[in-house]
Amino acid sequence: MTTADEYEKHVAEALRATMSGWDFSWLTGRADGEGPSWDYERHARALLPSARSLLDIDTGGGELLASLTPLPPRSVATENWPPNLHPARQRLSPLGVEVHRASGSNLPPGPFDLILNRHGALDAASIRTALAPGGRLLTQQVGSRNQLELNETLGIPSPADPDTWTLGVAVRALEGAGLHVTTAREEMSRYTFHDIGGVIFQLRAIPWQFPGFEPSEHEPALRRLDQRIRITGGFTVHDHRFLIEARARP
Repeated sequence: MTTADEYEKHVAEALRATMSGWDFSWLTGRADGEGPSWDYERHARALLPSARSLLDIDTGGGELLASLTPLPPRSVATENWPPNLHPARQRLSPLGVEVHRASGSNLPPGPFDLILNRHGALDAASIRTALAPGGRLLTQQVGSRNQLELNETLGIPSPADPDTWTLGVAVRALEGAGLHVTTAREEMSRYTFHDIGGVIFQLRAIPWQFPGFEPSEHEPALRRLDQRIRITGGFTVHDHRFLIEARARP
């Protein structure tokens, strides 16, 4: 198979791939990364035993929340992207979790002892309103410097200023809403693509990184990147993540 044929094969595979919820398993073998030094799931598990009520914001397909069982007596999840709603309800309803279609600024009525938010919209005022006195928030966020090497290499401007969403911005917003931040960590970790199909799948899966992405419209740049990956063995970008734990004042 020629290099051109292999490029077409990878593109076709990525375009055929489907994703349910936030399941990125299709990328196994095509991309891998270090991940941040902290373990969000472990942090969440440590907070659950003291909570009688839980809200999970932007649960995706409910994969992570379902893995945290047993859950508090009242457990609620939100998801605002229509393709994720059905798999989230299928996965979470049998566990007694209410799944609402809601945005980060339109949360179900609380109060909640614990709010979890992994890569979801973070509206500080709404979270403060939804938290019970002394309640806790745990959030891991994707920062605005995430994988900017993709935008630079493919010649597409990033959708936002790189300083729009950072740890400092989020901490100031939460503290301004009256929360007490107890943990604040931020890291840039390496993430490597091993074929061009992985790049295309990633850009289709996270449309906010590359609004309106269509491989055919960026074919010359994608072919150059494909050749670069073949020669060097991979294309490395950096994931921008930050972790915050905060508490509502009693």
